[in-house]
Amino acid sequence: LVQLEECGGGAVQSGGCLMLSCAASGKKSDSAFMGWFRQVPGKEREKVATIQMDNGNGYIDDFGQGRFTISRDDDKTTMNLRMTVLKPEDSAVYYCAAEESYRTLWEGRASFWGQGNQVTVSS
Repeated sequence: LVQLEECGGGAVQSGGCLMLSCAASGKKSDSAFMGWFRQVPGKEREKVATIQMDNGNGYIDDFGQGRFTISRDDDKTTMNLRMTVLKPEDSAVYYCAAEESYRTLWEGRASFWGQGNQVTVSS
């Protein structure tokens, strides 16, 4: 069993920055790959970023490139997403996810999910 604890989020003005963190506890192999997904009511959930926790190699979706940075701490159990130059369209509930399979996570599925943190960007 893997438990995911999300920290961060909140309200920020357009152009501001915000950080999200997610700490995984449990069997490390079950959270070999982690990621962030976001969802707005009426829209499908979309992938924001993924990262391999062992080596720290990450991926940022096109809309976040140049603005978002994915990383993990040295303990290889905590994933961080730094979001800068935030836009109103970035407003959503952000979910932390963990999986043992990268393909599964890439396809938008995961074995474990965080509770979700609200990010609200005002104009």
